[in-house]
Amino acid sequence: MTASGNAWWRGASLYQIYPLSFADSNGDGWGDLPGITQRLDYIASIGVDGIWLSPFYAGTYADFGYDTTDQKAVDPRCGTLADFDEMLAKAHRLGLKVIVDQVYSYTSSRHPWFQDSRKAADDPKGDWYVWADARADGSAPNNWISIFGGPAWEWDRSRRQYYMTHFLPGMPHLHVQNPQVQEAVLDIGRFWLDRGVDGFRLDVINLCMVDEQLRNNPLSGEQSVAMPAHAQHWLYDGTRPENLAFVQSIRRLADEYPGSFLMGEVTGPIETLVEYTAGPERLHSAYWVLGLVDGTPTAANLRADLESWNQAANSWPTFSVSNHDVERGLTRCGGADAGPELARLLVALLATARGTTLLYQGDELGLPDGEVPYEKLRDPASRRFYPDYLQRDGARTPMPWQADAKHAGFTTGEPWLPIGRAHPPLAVDRQEKQHDSTLASTRKLFALRRAEPALRTGDLSFMDFAEPLFGFERSAAGRRIACIFNVSAAPAGVDSEALIGATVLASQDYRPGTAGRASLGPWGYCIVALGAG
Repeated sequence: MTASGNAWWRGASLYQIYPLSFADSNGDGWGDLPGITQRLDYIASIGVDGIWLSPFYAGTYADFGYDTTDQKAVDPRCGTLADFDEMLAKAHRLGLKVIVDQVYSYTSSRHPWFQDSRKAADDPKGDWYVWADARADGSAPNNWISIFGGPAWEWDRSRRQYYMTHFLPGMPHLHVQNPQVQEAVLDIGRFWLDRGVDGFRLDVINLCMVDEQLRNNPLSGEQSVAMPAHAQHWLYDGTRPENLAFVQSIRRLADEYPGSFLMGEVTGPIETLVEYTAGPERLHSAYWVLGLVDGTPTAANLRADLESWNQAANSWPTFSVSNHDVERGLTRCGGADAGPELARLLVALLATARGTTLLYQGDELGLPDGEVPYEKLRDPASRRFYPDYLQRDGARTPMPWQADAKHAGFTTGEPWLPIGRAHPPLAVDRQEKQHDSTLASTRKLFALRRAEPALRTGDLSFMDFAEPLFGFERSAAGRRIACIFNVSAAPAGVDSEALIGATVLASQDYRPGTAGRASLGPWGYCIVALGAG
């Protein structure tokens, strides 16, 4: 059973593909769109409702997909527009929705728009980016810091002004307050919606607009920070109140294409994500990475994440445990010694949480981060903060398809990033043959989510347990399902009247006892139908 109507996304599960690392069809070492097309049957077999494609657009690849030079063109490394159309058509035949990335706050400095803008302030595109004069001493216009370190300003000798960037020096920030810029980026969105995509993941959508007065950010007061930008409150260089009107214009565009889904990447606390998804005029959802804060998940942190969204009546959450921008969930939450039990628990959390869920490529295999030595790092942020922070390349290493094949079956050439040393034994072909593999567990869990309206769109209420136990009840149309997790690497006892007469739907290392007592092994869980089932 799948969600129907225009709200298909409510309770749906999406599989995120990082195209450069998913499957290479031509042996050049880069993943591509034809490779994705060849593997769509595998994705459908997991039981998800759609895919989210990270960028495949033409660009310089300084930031590997996000520094675009033309968002209406496919980068040659990824294929052609015809390849995209073929992939889209096959996905739809398999019943998979297709969500694509949209980047509306910046471009590559090689983009034709920027090349025009840097000519002169009075050029027709002179006001398409955030430009500012130097201060009297020649320094940057204010104290804003790039998220990737250093001043958020880069000097341009041609225009003899600074331009603003949130990330790399070669990624200038668009002046989104300019109505012409808004029209231009919305035209990009219309191009892909006309082509038949089912919606967008909107990159750092709350950072589109910055303060027109370029006021200094206040200091955060943190004495020790992992990245310099964290020493400031991002008050004036993002999440501006006026940005919400732009979000509403994106929603109006999406509403012209019934069933389109807008999922935002929104930086900041959950309260900001709720603000950006509150009501029918804003985004349909925004995603939150479970267990991101403080690394190791705890029952208290998990409850706080879900509870914040559960109390927001007009806002719908999306949850993940991994993506291309952070360490994989298994590594982040369990460290170097984490095993398949934790991987399966993380998938079980996604399969039962109230919201839309995101499964990042390889989560279904229980992949840890791949090891990438400094000399093979590609990501400039990973190199800059090596080895202490933001090591994104470890989450982007190629997908292992065949355990015994060269480069794990990802490519016949030299892969753009090395294969993770621990990944070949976890390859798809090997797990396909194992009835107790993480892949098999993932398929069972997502089949259960599809079959149970209570898990897909039902209400959520929390069960009261002490650490390390975490639990909640999902309910719909009289059907009640309890989901209980041992969020630790040690066994834990469970004592709950809810277990009396319950029917087990899915579990890991669950040993029921009598009178509502049971035990859960390390990272164990149980999903049970209450009462007679």
